[in-house]
Amino acid sequence: MPRRPNTTLMAKPSSDDEKPSSSEVEDRRPKRSAFLWLALFVLLLNGSWAVHHIQFENLPLPLSAEKAGKRGFSEVSAMEHVQSLTKLGPHPVGSDALDLALQYVFAASEKMKRTAHWEVDVQVDFFHAKIGASRLASGLFKGKTHIYSDLKHVVLRILPKYLPAAEENLILVSSHIDTVFATEGAGDCSSCVGVMLELARGISQWAHGFKNGVIFLFNTGEEEGLNGAHSFITQHPWSRAIRFVIDLEAMGIGGKSSLFQGGSAPWAIETFAKVAKYPSGQIIAQDLFLSGAIKSATDLQVYQEVAGLPGLDFAYSDATAVYHTKNDKLKLLKPGSLQHLGENMLAFLLHTAMSSRLHKVAEVEREEGTNQTQAIFFDVLGKYMVVYTQQLASMLHNSVILQSLLIWIASLLMGGYPGAISFGLSCLSIVLMWIFSLSLTILVAFIIPLISTSPVPYIAYPWLVVGLFGAPAMLGALTGQHVGFFFLKKYLHHVYKKRVPSLSHSVQENLINWEAERWLFKSGFIQWLILLVVGNLFKVGSSFLALVWLVSPAFAYGLMEATLSPTRLPKQLKIITLILGLAVPVLVSAGMITRLVGTIIGVLVRFERSPGSAPDWLGSLIVAIFSAAVVCLMLVYLLSYIHLSGAKGLVIFSMCTLLALTLTAVSSGIFPTFTEDISRAVNVVHVVDTTGRYGSQDPASFVSLFSATPGKLTKEVENLKDEEFACGRNKTLDFVTFTVNYGCWSSKDGNNGWSKLDIPELHVESDYMSDVRKTRVLIDTKLATRWSLAVNGEEISDFTFEVGSEELVPSGNKSMVDGWHIIQFAGGKNSPTKFHLNLFWSTNTSHPSQKAYKQAEDAASLLLKLRTDVNMVTPKVERVLQKLPHWCSLFGKSTSPYTLAFLMLFLFNFSQT
Repeated sequence: MPRRPNTTLMAKPSSDDEKPSSSEVEDRRPKRSAFLWLALFVLLLNGSWAVHHIQFENLPLPLSAEKAGKRGFSEVSAMEHVQSLTKLGPHPVGSDALDLALQYVFAASEKMKRTAHWEVDVQVDFFHAKIGASRLASGLFKGKTHIYSDLKHVVLRILPKYLPAAEENLILVSSHIDTVFATEGAGDCSSCVGVMLELARGISQWAHGFKNGVIFLFNTGEEEGLNGAHSFITQHPWSRAIRFVIDLEAMGIGGKSSLFQGGSAPWAIETFAKVAKYPSGQIIAQDLFLSGAIKSATDLQVYQEVAGLPGLDFAYSDATAVYHTKNDKLKLLKPGSLQHLGENMLAFLLHTAMSSRLHKVAEVEREEGTNQTQAIFFDVLGKYMVVYTQQLASMLHNSVILQSLLIWIASLLMGGYPGAISFGLSCLSIVLMWIFSLSLTILVAFIIPLISTSPVPYIAYPWLVVGLFGAPAMLGALTGQHVGFFFLKKYLHHVYKKRVPSLSHSVQENLINWEAERWLFKSGFIQWLILLVVGNLFKVGSSFLALVWLVSPAFAYGLMEATLSPTRLPKQLKIITLILGLAVPVLVSAGMITRLVGTIIGVLVRFERSPGSAPDWLGSLIVAIFSAAVVCLMLVYLLSYIHLSGAKGLVIFSMCTLLALTLTAVSSGIFPTFTEDISRAVNVVHVVDTTGRYGSQDPASFVSLFSATPGKLTKEVENLKDEEFACGRNKTLDFVTFTVNYGCWSSKDGNNGWSKLDIPELHVESDYMSDVRKTRVLIDTKLATRWSLAVNGEEISDFTFEVGSEELVPSGNKSMVDGWHIIQFAGGKNSPTKFHLNLFWSTNTSHPSQKAYKQAEDAASLLLKLRTDVNMVTPKVERVLQKLPHWCSLFGKSTSPYTLAFLMLFLFNFSQT
């Protein structure tokens, strides 16, 4: 916190003896050179990059089985498992490749059973889950019911033979074997499976000394809506004894696997921080994940929401642009990635499994857990992890906020009216800095789609963002602060001329410059104080960033600058003040902020959940705003030093040149948007549309090409001229869980590769009125064991869902999104294909026969929307996939259609009854 600002210097000296000497002040005129400021700027940039490299890129050396020993972790051994799984190619639920992957994991587990320590009991279960339904309440699952069938998991339980009590207190380590249909899944999550198998081998040599057992769950169905975790935790008999969960995931490929969720288990985070060899974790990732800014979910949500279990979530996050594309491949998995995660997990499991307090601590936190006991955590250079509770954070934040306010109020009271005006003008400089910085970066975001073939041309080369958005952000921040500096000097000149008229003009100019510079430096405290107040109010875990960026520079300022001469003359800010003030903030935050920028850029590959729904410039706008925020927040102190250095002209010229060169490079296409290893996410789907929306009673069959990456498909279609594709927005496709507003389509050879016998059926079996109107519908999905069904919540107040004689989804507690409730089904090859849906009509609905049947696109006239998927490549799709540019990749997620999809709308006509 700042000591009192130097506002009292503007008061008239009480005696002639206290008046400043003109020669003394003139001798101390500004001497800071432009090159000194530039050296500080380069030091800050290089220091930030060095912190990022050490914190995220510095991986341990992989160990062989011989070096690791029987009780250690060997990346070489774990990598053998990863290689075996990726050789199978994509292995989604229901595929033959997934069956082979399960057999491989089962065989490796059985081998472990034979080689375990003689006092350790290793039990292997090939678990076949029965049909079930999951309805999670939060995040991506609001308004959805997930139904699964024919899921198989490998479950490995390791216990000490002669301690029966360990069987009642289990630690679960969980990850998934299945992949999306578009990738071999080296990162997501064959790497996790490989680590778990090697961990289990090592644990099987240690467990004779355990107080608690360990379960390794290799589940399937995660990619279809976390179905594997739900089926295990609700059906497997071993699940009832689980006390704690560790979930391993990937939203990229390799690098350091960091803790990104687990605030509800502070004891576990403290233990991990204490025993992990390479502790890595950032609560800012948890804040973003839970806020919904990152559209994803992990199995930990099931374990917490369904079973109420505490747990930790770890994920690889390198190269997020390859997530769920063909580039999630083995060659991009960095050496040392598995060693990093494996050694951390082995140390944590050994310590936790040997603890006699696991059950007690887990139960206490489950019953007494509150927001105040949530853990705040972050690592420093990947060497040390800081962990403390939200309660302590609130106390610390409140103390800092109160002290800051008291110091500022006291300082302003002592400074009087001139001090208050100077304070206001310094705050104006902050406002102008943000306005100018945001304006210039946002302008560039709008320009990019006009000059480039892609609205996000920096995905493959993220460093282009430095020129595209960092340069204008810096230019705007400097301009805005310069304007504030100008007005502040104007006012201070008026004050000095009025109160100290005896000073010469040159002396006054020096004093005014130094005083204005100090006010600009201190204004940086204000923005961080505001962020700290807001973060503390809403209990945001990553508010520690605001705390560090406020306290450290303020302490350095108070230590180095507040010891003034008896007459309290302002002095030129010391360089050591800046260096001391920024050392800790850069050390703590530079790495995670750099990683966050890279993650945001990588996510743009899959930015559009409904292709064509967002303007082309939106992705770049988000990057632009974040870039401006980083510059304004992190460089505010450094920029205060520039106004007396003579570096402004050189910096402005450099930033303009950098921006111009980068824009030129982007417009010329020197740096391609996508490469062999960074693909554009596209989907090629052979659509059989039975809705009749295009005026034909026969099914409309065509191939649809669309992309989750922002931008038109002009370059992609250039290679498909002989396939007769047309692109635009005049053929909107409702894929039930999302809508394609912009895409390309071709009807050429559209009738080949599918049969009318595969078209799903929706048939009304009964319709009658009792207390409410009830309609019973038979759903026959034919070949498809993966489908999505939307129920109109405005017409239908409730429904039940049956398979055979079993009611899977009972009535009541149906949430909706945009007026629809979605049922998603995904299962193995032996899953049922016939179901019954009982619809209970709203009492205030109008009769369906009164609606405009001819307008099938009108959501109000529809009861049901159905999409069924078949994992089959038709001849047309095969040709398109072969002709697409090499930098295109199919993109998979739980809502993505397979390469053959059938669409159907259901409108109920009274004449059907």
